[in-house]
Amino acid sequence: MNVLIADDDPDMLGIVSAYFRKEGFRVLPARNGQEALELSEEHKIDLAILDWMMPQRSGIEVCRELKRQQYAKVILLTAKSAQDDELKALESGADDYVRKPFEPRILILRAKKLLHLEDAVTLGSLRVDLRGGKIYREGADLEATTKEFQILKCLIEHKGQILSRKALLDQVWGYDYLGEERTVDTHIRRLREKVGESLIKTHRGSGYSLGMPDE
Repeated sequence: MNVLIADDDPDMLGIVSAYFRKEGFRVLPARNGQEALELSEEHKIDLAILDWMMPQRSGIEVCRELKRQQYAKVILLTAKSAQDDELKALESGADDYVRKPFEPRILILRAKKLLHLEDAVTLGSLRVDLRGGKIYREGADLEATTKEFQILKCLIEHKGQILSRKALLDQVWGYDYLGEERTVDTHIRRLREKVGESLIKTHRGSGYSLGMPDE
């Protein structure tokens, strides 16, 4: 999913962008309102996070234009605290309003809620329905088996970590499973045939981790 992040404070822009990239989003950074609008003309925007006070074009102006251009969720960031300001932000079309300073992880949670990602994860062209137990590519069900889905879900839940075969066996097959650890390799090979080779990384002698699919 494409996330447009616009803020004239380079430190804030870098921090927020890093958090969203870590969560697997494709980040489109902009240093002012005009850059934000130019990016919105070149890319489909799923979510825009806009600082209210920016040079050239304000976050309010960018929000209004975005809502005219395409369907995109918008979160406005501001140091303003008056209720009238919050009302103005929402009247401009913003879907949410976050006051500075804020905790980036809270912003991530609000963004996921807006995008209805609490029960689903998007990885490139893949959508993983965590509640329904399905994996889709561009809307098509890849018909992953229960074990294949559980392996991918486990890797998603431990993103950034390397999981050994034993750890995957314990979490997917259960602690009382007495089969060979190599069964994990067989299931991951079949899963890769469906989701793509780049999504699951092999770490020789260590195990597997979640990668990012090719854009």
